[in-house]
Amino acid sequence: MILQENYTLSNGLEIPKLGLGTWMIANDAVVQAVKDAIDIGYRHIDTAQAYGNEQGVGAGLRASGVGREDIFVTTKVDAGAKSYQDAAASIDGSLAALGLDHIDLMIIHSPQPWGAFGGDNRYFAENREVWRALEEAYQAGKLKAIGLSNFQKADVDNILETATVRPMVNQILAHISNTPHELITYAQDLGLLVEAYSPVAHGELLKNAEVAALAEKYGVSVPQLSIRYCLQLGTLPLPKTANPDHMRNNADVDFEISGEDMETLKHIDEIKDYGDASVMPVFAKR
Repeated sequence: MILQENYTLSNGLEIPKLGLGTWMIANDAVVQAVKDAIDIGYRHIDTAQAYGNEQGVGAGLRASGVGREDIFVTTKVDAGAKSYQDAAASIDGSLAALGLDHIDLMIIHSPQPWGAFGGDNRYFAENREVWRALEEAYQAGKLKAIGLSNFQKADVDNILETATVRPMVNQILAHISNTPHELITYAQDLGLLVEAYSPVAHGELLKNAEVAALAEKYGVSVPQLSIRYCLQLGTLPLPKTANPDHMRNNADVDFEISGEDMETLKHIDEIKDYGDASVMPVFAKR
């Protein structure tokens, strides 16, 4: 069962192969969502400073009754924190909000502040300073692993130029109809685990007839097909839901997509409109 399987990061830390995403789940609602997920068997919870629900995630962890050592928690340095001082403060802020003495994985949410996302300024010098703060927190034991999110090849290379601790993860938008194969291969060749957020395209794949037909072929739901696709790319999917039935469905992916069908899925027409998710620059700038 996928909930019992792990990837191993480059530093030897094990990370569950499927996580629960919590974007757009309010702080009060996320408490029950996290508790439900853990009751179902999830052991990997993904949040972020920008989500405004770290406190609720921490409360859900404690309410679950499962030992801290058995839960993998990821959070993210806010995209606007682009100095060593701001990043160091944000790390301690997340620890306090979550109510934890360590975070399993902390990543830079974006190489650029959201207001500058997609622009020419890549914030290379600033990201190296943020990375230095993550390295220091990692060496101090506050963080068990550190990584990146939404980083393109040039952004990754910039970190590698001066890093004393290499990134272990790059969390990116990746799903059927929008799979950045070159970036995934590049990161994997460097030893980074690629995490795939919005593996069901924020629900937009549910509207795709070609994807629905393939899901029917395998006797599975569109989300199950989408999550399995990401797993077969060697990535770690992070489907977001507060619905326990959907959590169970998302974890029931014990089937194999054929090589031929994987090739078909790799060439599905790209989604241009992500609906209400388009408020975020990563979805809007298509």
